[in-house]
Amino acid sequence: MRRTVDIAQAQEPDYESVTIDYVGFVDPYAVEGMVVLKSDSGKEFHMRAFSGEVAKHISSFGETEGESAPSIYKLVEDICEESELILVKVKIYDSGDVLRANLYFTGKKDLVFRNYRASDAMALAAYYKIPILVRKTLLKESVEA
Repeated sequence: MRRTVDIAQAQEPDYESVTIDYVGFVDPYAVEGMVVLKSDSGKEFHMRAFSGEVAKHISSFGETEGESAPSIYKLVEDICEESELILVKVKIYDSGDVLRANLYFTGKKDLVFRNYRASDAMALAAYYKIPILVRKTLLKESVEA
Protein backbone atom coordinates (compact mmCIF):
# COMPACT_ATOMS: atom_id res chain seq x y z
CA MET A 1 0.00 0.00 0.00
CA ARG A 2 1.40 3.40 -0.98
CA ARG A 3 1.58 5.94 1.81
CA THR A 4 0.99 9.57 0.82
CA VAL A 5 2.39 12.64 2.53
CA ASP A 6 0.27 15.74 2.86
CA ILE A 7 2.37 18.41 1.13
CA ALA A 8 0.82 21.13 3.26
CA GLN A 9 1.99 19.44 6.47
CA ALA A 10 5.24 17.77 5.35
CA GLN A 11 8.29 18.27 7.57
CA GLU A 12 10.68 20.91 6.26
CA PRO A 13 14.02 20.52 8.11
CA ASP A 14 15.90 23.02 5.89
CA TYR A 15 13.14 25.66 6.02
CA GLU A 16 11.57 27.85 8.67
CA SER A 17 8.10 29.35 8.65
CA VAL A 18 8.04 33.16 8.47
CA THR A 19 5.53 35.98 8.43
CA ILE A 20 5.65 39.25 6.54
CA ASP A 21 6.81 41.76 9.15
CA TYR A 22 7.26 44.82 6.92
CA VAL A 23 6.55 45.82 3.33
CA GLY A 24 8.05 48.97 1.86
CA PHE A 25 10.22 50.51 -0.80
CA VAL A 26 13.96 50.91 -1.21
CA ASP A 27 13.72 54.19 -3.12
CA PRO A 28 11.57 57.33 -2.74
CA TYR A 29 9.82 56.70 -6.08
CA ALA A 30 8.48 53.24 -5.05
CA VAL A 31 10.22 51.57 -8.00
CA GLU A 32 11.98 48.86 -5.96
CA GLY A 33 10.12 46.95 -3.28
CA MET A 34 11.31 45.20 -0.16
CA VAL A 35 9.88 42.95 2.53
CA VAL A 36 11.16 41.85 5.89
CA LEU A 37 10.24 38.28 6.76
CA LYS A 38 10.45 37.24 10.39
CA SER A 39 10.49 33.77 11.96
CA ASP A 40 9.03 32.83 15.34
CA SER A 41 12.60 32.61 16.64
CA GLY A 42 13.12 36.29 15.76
CA LYS A 43 15.43 35.72 12.80
CA GLU A 44 14.84 37.87 9.74
CA PHE A 45 15.28 37.81 6.00
CA HIS A 46 15.28 41.09 4.08
CA MET A 47 14.15 40.58 0.51
CA ARG A 48 14.51 43.32 -2.09
CA ALA A 49 15.24 43.89 -5.76
CA PHE A 50 11.71 43.32 -7.00
CA SER A 51 9.18 45.75 -8.42
CA GLY A 52 7.47 48.33 -6.27
CA GLU A 53 4.20 47.25 -7.90
CA VAL A 54 4.53 43.78 -6.33
CA ALA A 55 5.30 45.39 -2.95
CA LYS A 56 2.10 47.46 -3.28
CA HIS A 57 0.12 44.30 -4.00
CA ILE A 58 1.62 42.46 -1.02
CA SER A 59 0.74 45.30 1.36
CA SER A 60 -2.76 45.79 -0.07
CA PHE A 61 -3.68 42.11 0.31
CA GLY A 62 -3.38 42.41 4.07
CA GLU A 63 -5.36 45.64 4.29
CA THR A 64 -8.48 45.32 2.17
CA GLU A 65 -10.92 42.45 2.29
CA GLY A 66 -12.72 41.70 -0.93
CA GLU A 67 -10.35 43.71 -3.13
CA SER A 68 -9.95 42.05 -6.50
CA ALA A 69 -6.58 40.56 -7.28
CA PRO A 70 -4.38 41.90 -10.08
CA SER A 71 -4.80 39.98 -13.34
CA ILE A 72 -1.84 37.60 -12.99
CA TYR A 73 -2.88 36.55 -9.48
CA LYS A 74 -6.50 36.29 -10.62
CA LEU A 75 -5.30 34.00 -13.43
CA VAL A 76 -3.75 31.66 -10.85
CA GLU A 77 -6.97 31.78 -8.82
CA ASP A 78 -9.11 30.92 -11.87
CA ILE A 79 -6.83 28.03 -12.87
CA CYS A 80 -6.99 26.68 -9.30
CA GLU A 81 -10.78 26.88 -9.23
CA GLU A 82 -11.14 25.14 -12.61
CA SER A 83 -8.65 22.43 -11.63
CA GLU A 84 -9.94 22.05 -8.06
CA LEU A 85 -6.56 22.98 -6.59
CA ILE A 86 -5.60 25.02 -3.54
CA LEU A 87 -2.28 26.80 -3.05
CA VAL A 88 -1.13 25.64 0.40
CA LYS A 89 2.41 27.02 0.87
CA VAL A 90 5.39 28.63 -0.81
CA LYS A 91 9.06 27.94 -0.20
CA ILE A 92 11.63 30.70 -0.82
CA TYR A 93 15.25 29.77 -1.56
CA ASP A 94 18.32 31.18 -3.25
CA SER A 95 19.38 29.98 -6.66
CA GLY A 96 22.71 31.56 -7.49
CA ASP A 97 22.28 35.32 -7.19
CA VAL A 98 18.47 35.30 -7.39
CA LEU A 99 15.63 34.25 -5.12
CA ARG A 100 13.22 31.62 -6.35
CA ALA A 101 10.17 29.87 -4.94
CA ASN A 102 8.34 26.61 -5.18
CA LEU A 103 4.54 26.77 -5.03
CA TYR A 104 2.71 23.82 -3.49
CA PHE A 105 -0.83 23.00 -4.61
CA THR A 106 -3.13 20.28 -3.40
CA GLY A 107 -6.54 19.06 -4.54
CA LYS A 108 -7.36 16.21 -6.86
CA LYS A 109 -3.62 15.64 -6.92
CA ASP A 110 -0.58 17.37 -5.44
CA LEU A 111 1.44 19.68 -7.68
CA VAL A 112 4.68 21.56 -7.10
CA PHE A 113 5.58 24.43 -9.42
CA ARG A 114 9.32 24.94 -9.12
CA ASN A 115 11.70 27.83 -9.65
CA TYR A 116 9.30 30.78 -9.91
CA ARG A 117 9.99 34.40 -8.94
CA ALA A 118 10.06 34.67 -5.16
CA SER A 119 8.35 38.07 -5.13
CA ASP A 120 5.30 36.79 -7.02
CA ALA A 121 5.14 33.71 -4.82
CA MET A 122 5.24 35.95 -1.74
CA ALA A 123 2.41 38.06 -3.17
CA LEU A 124 0.33 34.93 -3.74
CA ALA A 125 1.07 33.77 -0.19
CA ALA A 126 -0.07 37.15 1.15
CA TYR A 127 -3.21 37.04 -1.02
CA TYR A 128 -4.19 33.53 0.12
CA LYS A 129 -2.85 33.96 3.67
CA ILE A 130 -0.86 30.73 3.45
CA PRO A 131 2.48 29.69 5.01
CA ILE A 132 5.72 31.13 3.68
CA LEU A 133 8.80 29.00 4.29
CA VAL A 134 12.33 30.38 3.87
CA ARG A 135 15.51 28.36 3.62
CA LYS A 136 17.14 28.58 7.07
CA THR A 137 20.47 29.66 5.61
CA LEU A 138 18.86 32.93 4.44
CA LEU A 139 17.63 33.90 7.91
CA LYS A 140 19.84 36.16 10.04
CA GLU A 141 19.70 37.42 13.58
CA SER A 142 17.64 40.59 13.91
CA VAL A 143 19.67 43.78 14.20
CA GLU A 144 17.92 46.21 16.58
CA ALA A 145 18.57 49.89 15.87
